[in-house]
Amino acid sequence: MTEQASAADSGASDIPGKATSASRTTLSHIMTHNDTNLLGTVHGGVIMKLVDDAAGAVAGRHSGGPAVTASMDEMAFLEPVRVGDLVHVKAQVNWTGRTSMEVGVRVLAERWNESAPPTQVGSAYLVFAAVDADGKPRRVPPVLPETERDKRRYQEAQIRRTHRLARRRAIMELREKRAAEGYED
Repeated sequence: MTEQASAADSGASDIPGKATSASRTTLSHIMTHNDTNLLGTVHGGVIMKLVDDAAGAVAGRHSGGPAVTASMDEMAFLEPVRVGDLVHVKAQVNWTGRTSMEVGVRVLAERWNESAPPTQVGSAYLVFAAVDADGKPRRVPPVLPETERDKRRYQEAQIRRTHRLARRRAIMELREKRAAEGYED
């Protein structure tokens, strides 16, 4: 069991938890010719901005104040998005630490003038840090997964966090080793 889960279970947390659904949101946007790249499809950066906007809204809602993007993991573009597509960016908090949150995002697209169901065109995981007015980290409420899907996402988020921390440690160790050997970065 995680430190956060055991604190939430024992009532030791001084911040009440929030249900996953409390901050879940959908941002919808119709794609225009201003959003295209040289290939005539929607630029990946436009999709990434929508992803960051939706995730930021969710992080701010969950934490009850400002939150800043700390990292973006696994941004996957599954299908191209075209001019005239109505894009829906769905985001929710998957996991929380002391001052950080992982937000999961799914990107769906549908033709603006058709009734076919939306197609998933992308996904991403972002980590946000809650900050106070001085930009210093502040505590966030624990997330309370409600459904089996929410519980699975919570567990997967813990795995991603473990991998992020291990990757960071391995990189720092390599840099320290190279510096000790006299290599400059």
